[in-house]
Amino acid sequence: MEEESLPRKIFTVCKTLVRKLVFRVLRAGPMPSHIAVIMDGNRRYAKRNRLNEGAGHDAGAMALFYLITYCYELGIKYITAYAFSTDNFRRKPQEVGKIMSLLRESMALLTKITKHQPVRVHFAGNLELLSAELRDGARKLMEATADYSKIVVTICVCYCCSDEILNSVEESVLEKYYNHSYIRDSHNDYDDNNNDRKDTITLVDIEKHMYMAVTPEPDILIRTAHEHRLSNFLQWQTSYTQLASLPIDFPELNSWQLTWVILDFQRNYDYLARKKLQR
Repeated sequence: MEEESLPRKIFTVCKTLVRKLVFRVLRAGPMPSHIAVIMDGNRRYAKRNRLNEGAGHDAGAMALFYLITYCYELGIKYITAYAFSTDNFRRKPQEVGKIMSLLRESMALLTKITKHQPVRVHFAGNLELLSAELRDGARKLMEATADYSKIVVTICVCYCCSDEILNSVEESVLEKYYNHSYIRDSHNDYDDNNNDRKDTITLVDIEKHMYMAVTPEPDILIRTAHEHRLSNFLQWQTSYTQLASLPIDFPELNSWQLTWVILDFQRNYDYLARKKLQR
């Protein structure tokens, strides 16, 4: 048994060394600061490998943790994962239950990781749709890691961009209303005509209330399973984002596919940078 495991250990060590060497070369070029990913293909992966659907989601969660590790090694500060959309509640109850159970396990694992690494964890979406247990767990983890800044991991759950925009507009309107009421009630010489501009909702107001306000716009958005749709994910934030559609299921995403995606980003970097300056 020891003779069989030794070659495997040697192979793993060599593979890690090669990956770190490739990453070191990759970092010589312009690097993205934010990578977002749509975790597509977990069920197809399970079906193709004759596994149950739950095993596919387990493999997807493991692939996400590997991706976070690779981004950490590459110095990429922001990672955002589309884990569960509001539309996913339409799936079979058993599958939804499995994903929620997996989310609970992931929170526990992230809690352990953050005790040793300065990882900030952020959950983006309508958390009121989660169970009280999951909602409280997410908020406690966000509060516990709020001061960390080495790497920021955002998990989008109960999320869709149209809901994000609607929520942001509602929050902006309420903020302006309460500020307007407070100033009017506390100042006898308040003039409505002179304060119209202050009461106008601006782009800054909208963006500061977005679920994704803690991160910059993504430089790269990866979608697996050879899909080319955004599926209501970060549509507000991806006007100048490079889109990468990979012909693999998400559990198959590895460091080599990530390397090619970043190389493609570096090849197009000057063009993307010019487009952002033209805004």
